[in-house]
Amino acid sequence: MKSLLKRNLLALTALILLVTSTAFSTNKFTDDPWKPDQLLEPQVLATMISSNKGNNLPVILNIGSVNTIKGAINTGPTSGADGIAELKEQLKNIPKDKLIVIYCGCCPLFKCPNVRPAFKLLAAAGYANIRVLNLKTNLKTDWVDKKYPMEDDK
Repeated sequence: MKSLLKRNLLALTALILLVTSTAFSTNKFTDDPWKPDQLLEPQVLATMISSNKGNNLPVILNIGSVNTIKGAINTGPTSGADGIAELKEQLKNIPKDKLIVIYCGCCPLFKCPNVRPAFKLLAAAGYANIRVLNLKTNLKTDWVDKKYPMEDDK
């Protein structure tokens, strides 16, 4: 009886692990609208900003509600209608082939409510050179704490 119970418990544990791993692998965030090569590491953008005196800088769009990276245009959270409207307004003057970097930084990228709507809007509008700043934790940890350039820096 004990061995049967042990076997059933082991089988149940295996089933739970299988279901859990399947749930994580089919997580809605694994269906990101961008390709892996469209992610931009924070250090790369920081170097671009620091070494470039305005020539050929990408358009940087703060599509969230956190601090602003140096040179970024703040549209507000694009998970809401006001942020989407402001993003559309800002896009009117940006050439379709210009490098555009979007970021939010309110939370880890994989669960950010603002990045996906903004990326989809940019792609649907015909922008071909979009990058998503790969903030794995948040803007504070992945940018501010590393002393990368912020708008309020002197």
